[in-house]
Amino acid sequence: MKKSMNQALIVAAEKTINGQESLQRCHAIQQRIEKLGIKIRKLTIDPLSTDWHSPLATDHFRSGCAPIEAISQAKQLIEAGHHPAVLIAGDEPLISGYSKEERQRLMAIYGDQYPITIAYDDLAHLFLKQTSISELQFGQYAYSLFNNYLRTYQQRLTQEHDLYPLPDSRWYNKITSLFRGVDCANPLVDFSGRVLICSEELVNKLTLPKASCVAIEGVGLGFVNGDGKEYAEEIVKYEHLKSAYQQCCEQANEDFTLRFLQKDALLEVYTCYPLVPLAFLQATQLVPDLAGLASFLEQYEITVTGGMNLARAPWNNPALNGLIRMYQCLTEQPQQWGLIHGNGGLGYRQGVVLLQQWHN
Repeated sequence: MKKSMNQALIVAAEKTINGQESLQRCHAIQQRIEKLGIKIRKLTIDPLSTDWHSPLATDHFRSGCAPIEAISQAKQLIEAGHHPAVLIAGDEPLISGYSKEERQRLMAIYGDQYPITIAYDDLAHLFLKQTSISELQFGQYAYSLFNNYLRTYQQRLTQEHDLYPLPDSRWYNKITSLFRGVDCANPLVDFSGRVLICSEELVNKLTLPKASCVAIEGVGLGFVNGDGKEYAEEIVKYEHLKSAYQQCCEQANEDFTLRFLQKDALLEVYTCYPLVPLAFLQATQLVPDLAGLASFLEQYEITVTGGMNLARAPWNNPALNGLIRMYQCLTEQPQQWGLIHGNGGLGYRQGVVLLQQWHN
């Protein structure tokens, strides 16, 4: 079926890490759009400096799911014909913008007495109880997951090793009852990311190369009514994640699980703690029985970045970093499809977006 001229296409996606790399292509296309007299709608990923519990401003998004929610809104705005161009922007100066004390205070979203690491440790224990997995097995799964991220990182991001030094030996020690340091998100960098999305009509007007455009084929979102300890038992069922994934695949009219298992697609799972990718792999039926996880992870790469501890993007921006890297992969590599997962807070917000090389 022929798509409308309002199909949402990513035309540029770039980032800087600690001042390295560039946003030049995004800026150049933005300037061309503005010269046409077209106003670009900006969607903002809130930084850490925005109080976690404050009301959301219009066109602002917050949590690890925020970039997927922003992509969903961008797709809707373009397809409805309201805006031909939408820019998603995330800026997080996590090193230079805060003192250590400020970072710790602002990151205490569940209170000073309940750090995120312990909240996820508690959630993981609920998951173990629900799935009858032992702590020993969980540790083995975490080990296999990190090795999968590391393999991707070493293969694909060799040129960026100076930006993201490998964790030193102390990070391989336990810091909670279930997690080693390398199992917990620790992206202490300054980050800026941009994703520019246009309608097909505007792409044609700008005469942008088709090979530089990636279509947003499907987005799925799933939410639990609240976040934190009191919602943990509902979160850990991950029915909202399963629903988000199904919505995304139905919207795109694609069976991503089948495509990925046939190695015709790429994936960026959210890797803040081992529990999250385990839940994703189960919810999507990529690994229906976790007893087969090690074998699966030897055959398939579940990130295109190398995960949050290696290819770092801070606070609310990991899925934005995943979107940027996936765009690059789909414009450079033979696989036509790529899926990015976002996980907000303790997992109360779940988002999935499916991208495809553009064939108009």
